[in-house]
Amino acid sequence: MYDVVVADARSPRDGRFIEKLGTYDPNTNPASININNERALKWLMNGAQPTDTVKAMLSYRGVLLKKHLQIGVLKGAITQETADERFEAWKASKEAAISGKVDKLAKAKADAKQKAFEAEAAKNQARLDALKAKEVVAAPAEEAPEAPAEGEETQA
Repeated sequence: MYDVVVADARSPRDGRFIEKLGTYDPNTNPASININNERALKWLMNGAQPTDTVKAMLSYRGVLLKKHLQIGVLKGAITQETADERFEAWKASKEAAISGKVDKLAKAKADAKQKAFEAEAAKNQARLDALKAKEVVAAPAEEAPEAPAEGEETQA
């Protein structure tokens, strides 16, 4: 698990930082990204340069798109309402894609569990069949020897 921070370029990598923006956990699927989007946007608008990994996370969360739209508003190319509408449309489609991925992963996990259960049930059935076959073969051998027919003598 990693902290996403704003730091001066002159400070050491694990050294002093200005502000903690959130956390990143790559061990989950999909990766857990908890970032304060508003503060990240403020720092980007003030000239902060994100690392490649943080840039990918900000893009995933829509902060870079929001920055792009905000620059368009500042230049007068679009209105704030249009920028907000575009961002909300993008955000809805992104959330649908994420929930689709989560559902797909959950379904794949359930299918794998069902296949494993069916394979185990088939293996258990094969074991039972093998035991029944052994019992059928062993049963005639355990029966008492047949009585001699009339006129035959038995050796004692």
